[in-house]
Amino acid sequence: MSQKLPILLCWFMVASLALHAQQKKNVTLEDVFKTSTFSQKGVYGINWMKDGKYYSTLSGENAARVVKVNLATGEEEAVLVDGEKLGIRFSDYSFNSDETFALLSSDVERVYRRSSKAVYHVLDMTSGTIQPLLEGEKVSYATLSPDNTKVAYVKDNNLFYKDLKTGSITQVTHDGKTNEIINGAADWVYEEEFSMAQAFAWSPQGDKIAFIRFDETEVPVFNMQIWGDLYPSDYLFKYPKAGEKNAQVGIHVYHLNMGKTQKMNAGEEEDIYLPRIYWTGDNNTLAFIRLNRLQNQLDLLHADASTGTSRLILHEESTTYVDLDYNDNLQYLSDNKSFITTSEKSGYKHIYHYDMDGKLIRQVTSGDWEVTNLVGVDEKNKKIYFESTEVSPLERHLYVINLNGTGKKRLNMASGSYSTNMSPDFKYYISSHSTASTPLQVSLHDASGKTIKVLETNEDLQKRMKEFALGEKEFFNFNTVDGTSLNGYLIKPANFDETKRYPVLMYVYGGPGSQNVRNAWGGTRDFWHHHLAAQGYLIACVDNRGTGGRGRDFKHVTYANLGKLETEDQIAAAKHLGGLSFVDSDRIGIWGWSYGGYMSSLSLMLGHDVFKTAIAVAPVTTWRYYDTIYTERYLQTPQLNAKGYDDYSPITHVDKLKGNYLLIHGTGDDNVHFQNSVDLLNALVAADKQFETFYYPNRNHGIGGGNTTWHLYNMMTDFIKRKL
Repeated sequence: MSQKLPILLCWFMVASLALHAQQKKNVTLEDVFKTSTFSQKGVYGINWMKDGKYYSTLSGENAARVVKVNLATGEEEAVLVDGEKLGIRFSDYSFNSDETFALLSSDVERVYRRSSKAVYHVLDMTSGTIQPLLEGEKVSYATLSPDNTKVAYVKDNNLFYKDLKTGSITQVTHDGKTNEIINGAADWVYEEEFSMAQAFAWSPQGDKIAFIRFDETEVPVFNMQIWGDLYPSDYLFKYPKAGEKNAQVGIHVYHLNMGKTQKMNAGEEEDIYLPRIYWTGDNNTLAFIRLNRLQNQLDLLHADASTGTSRLILHEESTTYVDLDYNDNLQYLSDNKSFITTSEKSGYKHIYHYDMDGKLIRQVTSGDWEVTNLVGVDEKNKKIYFESTEVSPLERHLYVINLNGTGKKRLNMASGSYSTNMSPDFKYYISSHSTASTPLQVSLHDASGKTIKVLETNEDLQKRMKEFALGEKEFFNFNTVDGTSLNGYLIKPANFDETKRYPVLMYVYGGPGSQNVRNAWGGTRDFWHHHLAAQGYLIACVDNRGTGGRGRDFKHVTYANLGKLETEDQIAAAKHLGGLSFVDSDRIGIWGWSYGGYMSSLSLMLGHDVFKTAIAVAPVTTWRYYDTIYTERYLQTPQLNAKGYDDYSPITHVDKLKGNYLLIHGTGDDNVHFQNSVDLLNALVAADKQFETFYYPNRNHGIGGGNTTWHLYNMMTDFIKRKL
């Protein structure tokens, strides 16, 4: 009898847990996409104030306000800008350097991923008077000058500035023209792949404006039809596909006092990229980055703003590519004698200190881990704050280190992922933290890491989550046949029974430098996965070779042959999962979006003996159709590497398709063009392959707007239930 008692107790505990799970609600599609049950709150619009004792932030819902928050107490002390009193429903703001003026943006109109237009107003903080920048006209990237007297902006592809005292407007450039010349704003491909939209910058004293000029006259035109009227209209824009002509770019400096423009010398080669401009501490010295077409050489140059004469400061090259994202943390120190930057030339992204002639003073950080973000340089105390993967590639933590490379200290100890917003005087920082199971936690800290005030806990969301039967996101790793260790996660049903065998749906992105397997909050897509888990599916995700967080060699191994190793790794992951006792190896599916749609398509075609079902949303189907900057970085040009473009194109492998395939695309996708799916569809028909497809008229790469997201995920859910 005594031997049976523990068994009975265990059975009772398991039964009680199962009953408790049954009493909780399952996640429905309505919860995820209709009622926003799992949406989290954040703290937005934070700007540190000049006195170091306060920060300002957006507050209010109906009419925005800017409030002043005391750093010592974390309490709101004053309303700085009241949109209701001003009669303006603004959505963003910025102050000039001495906080005597505020620039308010309203009626924001998105153009592409990062570009926008808006109506701007300038508020005199001293008198309370407000004036429109232009009377109701929308412009782009309005920016206050450092000397507090002017606002520069882009309108109709030209650069302008307005004098706030006189109200006079000066047109800096006159040759701007749609689909031909752009001044002070990025073209489509720079915006998408170099993460830039504004392409001008005030000099430190506000008497010069540096800007990039794009001549895209010879860039081929892409045509998207817009549906809805009696006759569809054409939307034409310049999009350089791999191997085609890019815009010719030049860097110019406009001297306000003389009314003249000086071009900077970027070298004799014209087929280059100029993706960054920075003013050094010297008001007459402009720094800029130059990349060659294949992006395997990166140069930092300094130019004399008066004469345009430039000199090479740093040069880095690689047998694969030099990733701008890993060299994109340039900070000049205030004495104008040295600068801080980052590079992955050691094999991992780390911090380096150079003098103004490009001589290495020291490598500040080192180790088999990556600096993911250079938060700031505290020159007064000779310290650098940064975030890194040192704890784990799956996490991000804040560290401080002395400028001489000693005394490294971790400032946040809880597991998970952190991002940091540091005050300019380095006395305080805002920390945003989450884990795979805990939504955003925002808190205010002093420089030592001590918590001053918790600003947001998402307590209501955490309470709501307890009402639902949610399985944990479990992290795992396994070795492929060649010994490569891959990281993954698995979401199980809340009532998981290891004696049963479950179908598996894998989620993939897999593109160079990306990372899906993170101990961080997953958001809406994760809760759709929880909905599927409640329907009896296991959800898995594995970061294949080529993804980020694990150093240069792991990321660059896919160079010149995108798709091969990534697909092999997803197939290996499916085989690993299929070998688990609780997995039905005959029912493994995979889905992905964009690069993930490319991966899911290849996985089903090349791994049809492992995968039963695949969904591809907005997939690249041939890299010949994608843009120059992204594609050539990883594949060179199609003229140099045709096999790299064609060997692992899904179009090449349509004859291998077996199983269930759903192809989805938006016809208004300016990024991964609908053309990709059209050509794949034609190839599938020619190969006599049956499949399902759906297109969303006029929807862009995100396939959203109105009822679209609800419809999309409803359709995918139905397909999974029918076919997996």
